[in-house]
Amino acid sequence: MNRLIAPSVLSADFAHLEQDLQMINRSEADWLHIDVMDGTFVPNISFGFPLMKPFKQYCTKPLDVHLMIVHPEKYVERFCDAGAWSVGFHLEAVDDPLPVLGLIKAKGVRTCLTINPDIDVNRLLPYLGQVDMVLLMSVFAGFGGQKFIPETMDKIRFVRSEIDRRGLSTLIEIDGGVNTSNAPELFAAGADVLVAGSAVFGAPDPELAIRQMKKC
Repeated sequence: MNRLIAPSVLSADFAHLEQDLQMINRSEADWLHIDVMDGTFVPNISFGFPLMKPFKQYCTKPLDVHLMIVHPEKYVERFCDAGAWSVGFHLEAVDDPLPVLGLIKAKGVRTCLTINPDIDVNRLLPYLGQVDMVLLMSVFAGFGGQKFIPETMDKIRFVRSEIDRRGLSTLIEIDGGVNTSNAPELFAAGADVLVAGSAVFGAPDPELAIRQMKKC
């Protein structure tokens, strides 16, 4: 079982972005998670292509891009070209995810399919063998600092059992309300990757927080 930590740059101090990215480089973090919001699929707006350049320039960790946008098919290739190592989009944002996944795969980039907490987890099952990773949102996409939704644990166990039953290598990523307290239970339930924002960048010692989540 993997124990990967992907700090969410959405919670970084953008007045000192290079400093925060250097901290991520020094730390035991595995990836840098990049939340892209369009103000339509979710109420907030974050950032887009211009900030991919400094992320790629200053961060040595793989860039894990999470698109919270409508019409992801219009943009996935540009995010791949901008340096994304992994690109994920929401199942509920498309009519058919397979063509969008094909665009990402054609760029040689890892694929991820995401659902919000109110989307039936069974809708992911037909695609488990088509993606490198599924992202189960444990809060509603679009806002940082939300409280973890406890029902996510059952979803993790369910998806993990299905992945194992089929003998797949698909990873399970969790995003929302992750911290040093619930990280052990999340990994125990079957999660492979934990996205942590305020729990890392808001910690007195961010590198220690990352280390604690990985080693829990």
